[in-house]
Amino acid sequence: MGRVPRALAAQRGGHRALHARRQPGHARGRGAPLLGGRHRAPARRRRGAHPAPAASLPPRGGRPGGLPAHAVGPASDCAVRPLTILRTAPLPAPATPLECRSSRNQNDAHRHGSRNGRWRRRVEGKDSEGAAALHAERSECQDAEGASAPPRPAYAALDLGTNNCRLLVARPSRRGFKVIDAFSRIIRLGEGVSISGRLSEAAIERTLDALQVCAAKIKRHRVVRAGLIATEACRLAQNAPEFLARARAETGLDIKIVDRETEAKLAVSGCASLIDYGCDFALVFDIGGGSSALIWLDLSRRAHHWRRSPTERLEVQGCIAAWTSLPVGVVTLAERFGGRFVGRDTFAAMVEHVSDLLQPFEAEHGLSKRLGRGRAHLLGTSGTVTTVAGVHLGLPRYERNRVDGCWLAVGEVRAVTAGLLAASYEERVAEPCIGRERADLVLAGCAILEAMLRMWPCERLRVADRGLREGILATLMAEDGLYRTERRGGYWRR
Repeated sequence: MGRVPRALAAQRGGHRALHARRQPGHARGRGAPLLGGRHRAPARRRRGAHPAPAASLPPRGGRPGGLPAHAVGPASDCAVRPLTILRTAPLPAPATPLECRSSRNQNDAHRHGSRNGRWRRRVEGKDSEGAAALHAERSECQDAEGASAPPRPAYAALDLGTNNCRLLVARPSRRGFKVIDAFSRIIRLGEGVSISGRLSEAAIERTLDALQVCAAKIKRHRVVRAGLIATEACRLAQNAPEFLARARAETGLDIKIVDRETEAKLAVSGCASLIDYGCDFALVFDIGGGSSALIWLDLSRRAHHWRRSPTERLEVQGCIAAWTSLPVGVVTLAERFGGRFVGRDTFAAMVEHVSDLLQPFEAEHGLSKRLGRGRAHLLGTSGTVTTVAGVHLGLPRYERNRVDGCWLAVGEVRAVTAGLLAASYEERVAEPCIGRERADLVLAGCAILEAMLRMWPCERLRVADRGLREGILATLMAEDGLYRTERRGGYWRR
């Protein structure tokens, strides 16, 4: 090649000098070389933004100050301030990497709502009893305000029945309430009441032990208002006032006895969201331990759907056309006819006994004729129907999220009853959805259910694993006016 002209050589030399000035360490350098000699394009900086000082940058590994992994808490433990840039205000100090990550998660929570940025809070005090109900209902109604908002006040509902002691603790949310704790234990408070007319000392001790657990949960969650009710066993027992006074002194729980009408209204309000709006009528029943409630609903009376808020779900009480409470439940029926060894003749006698109790209600209101003229369905809220549903589904263990709201054909219900009637007591104990605590009561509940199906033939039955406690919570929150602003526009209506 020929000699390069002097002017061209000077130009090439200037390019080499400019390239040298861009190497690391030069005062005017803008980039950093990668492995292999290539250069990475510099990150663009917003106009007016301040670069982070070198002291705030994390060393290799991503932890500020070179702290070990166990010394750095999660991002949610850091103090987070929303970054708001105003033209007339100075910019805040640069955030540390942990603060930046936490702020980004928080902004995602407000921007994406329930899809990407929802924060999950750990539930304290969750025990094995009632854990399935807690896990299912916790995901049903999530609070959309994010973790940065202070927690809403907690409410509690206690149902002290003839057979069970049940508790729900919940916080209001935009679609109802979010369950934060639950408890359920079979205590058989009404054991022997139908014979002696008094609560036994053994039953009282079992109940007080369960109430101590409930009182601890109510205190732990700082409940602001609670509805604590007792039902049939305490309505019948002569020593119920002494028992409730003792419970108040030992646990601090002021439990009130409610009448049968209040119990029926609370039960139907608690399961109103499961009523089929395409039907003309619905028969809601609650098979309890000492009594069984029947509520006949004329759905043509409703003004609108009840799914929108607990306030509107309470309006289902205006559709009650007739109701009754039968003085028979699974405990009282099993005590009268036996529960462990039930043959076909004994089961038939149980069904006949319950049918005699249903006859006056049918004669007064003629429900069978109305069921034949319009579309109707049965809605059961009790341990009997949930047990039958669990057995029918073949669940290895009881799962509320699969049972609550499921539909059963009448033939499927009777198939389960026939299978349990053919099984021995030990085989019923081995059934995962029954267990030893219900094995001597399940056939008594099936007899009550069979008597209803014979009196009021219907094609399908819906199962509700909800009732009194949910009705109590909805009533308390509606009375406190927590849902008056639910129909406002913006984020809450998306």
